[in-house]
Amino acid sequence: MLLGALVDLGIGTAWLEGLPARLGLADVRVEFADVMRCGMRATKVVVVGPGGAIEGPSDVLEHHHDHDEPHGHQHHHHGSGDQDHYHGHEHDHPHQDHPHRHIGDLLAVIAAADLTPRVKERASRAFRLLGEAEARIHGIPFERVALHEVGSADALVDIVGVIEGFELLDVGAVYTRPIAVGQGWVRAAHGRLPVPAPATALLLEGLPIAPNGPVIGEATTPTGATLLRTLVTGPMPDRVWQSSRTGFGAGGRSPTAYANTLRVTVGEFDAETADRVIALVTDLDDFNPEYVEPLREALVSAGAIDVQCWTTMAKKGRASLRVEALAPVDRADDVTTAFFRHSTTAGVRQTRFDRTTLERDHWSFVDSTGETVRVKTLWGPDGPRVKPEFDDVAAIARRTGASAHDLFRRIHDEALRSLEARANAEGAAIAHPKES
Repeated sequence: MLLGALVDLGIGTAWLEGLPARLGLADVRVEFADVMRCGMRATKVVVVGPGGAIEGPSDVLEHHHDHDEPHGHQHHHHGSGDQDHYHGHEHDHPHQDHPHRHIGDLLAVIAAADLTPRVKERASRAFRLLGEAEARIHGIPFERVALHEVGSADALVDIVGVIEGFELLDVGAVYTRPIAVGQGWVRAAHGRLPVPAPATALLLEGLPIAPNGPVIGEATTPTGATLLRTLVTGPMPDRVWQSSRTGFGAGGRSPTAYANTLRVTVGEFDAETADRVIALVTDLDDFNPEYVEPLREALVSAGAIDVQCWTTMAKKGRASLRVEALAPVDRADDVTTAFFRHSTTAGVRQTRFDRTTLERDHWSFVDSTGETVRVKTLWGPDGPRVKPEFDDVAAIARRTGASAHDLFRRIHDEALRSLEARANAEGAAIAHPKES
């Protein structure tokens, strides 16, 4: 389902079609199809093994699939659309009609494959997580965890393919909303297991879990849980972000009660333009004001967007400093820690705010005297507002003996003209601001 969503995002199929050959998997191919799930279109990816073998139920049977009904060789746990492809039993498993491959064999395949170092490292870590979970559940050494041949090829393409697909997206971080695990029971090789299956429960430790949702049976499989543990940075930050692309991947089954699909969305957010922030405030009546600046620097380094300080009157007539830091929601804990580490405070208050901000950018230019100056531009409703960086202006003033205020005005005007010249060269027009 993840592979289908990645393909649906528009990153192409050639990389995935060529993956089996790069993994040394002879007679394995990847097929793609547009399918409907409860009236919505999604992309389905199928890994076809030697002789046309497919792990899991076919589309022909999926409408009649009973989640508790055994299917052929019980080498896998049932999922809400995909089947998982391994078992945690000794190599002399009673079923002898399929050859098996141990986790160590699969790690060797990844090491020898034509993959980037980052994909190799992540894929190896994923299979180790998977093997360690299965070994713990079944009480066997890690080295003896085995997958049957069809399942091992499917698992290699699934796990390596998803990791490589996210690398092709070139995203900075992967987040997940709370994960639905499903409900009820699934049938495994030796009887029924409660949902989530034991290996899934181990692999999901540390990740956010949601209410069960509509799935009767397994909504998150061990393979899916392994990929989440390997790829996910954490839960979705409580910040406003902008979606740019969305892809939908289809599972193998097509129940009528819910759309058996998985959604991957690519988006972006910027700490400076985040419109939900937390104000972290503390009062200091026993803090040397000389050390306010190091405190401010520490708060900014921890993720604060802005820091303000003013004097107040504390209890018993003591003079006090109130320090307020604005931080994105996901950096609030880091900024709070910086307050405790770099000041004498015993407590920090938090208040959430929504704010509206102007689009901004940072750039540099060379002024008429040959000095390189950093500039911030705010794009207001009446045009750009430019502001030369104070530290750069102050440094030039100290070096030349000129008035810092006069330098600021001259550099400001030159920066605005430079911005206009750049816009004209690009064929665009900018409006003069009413004030700067």
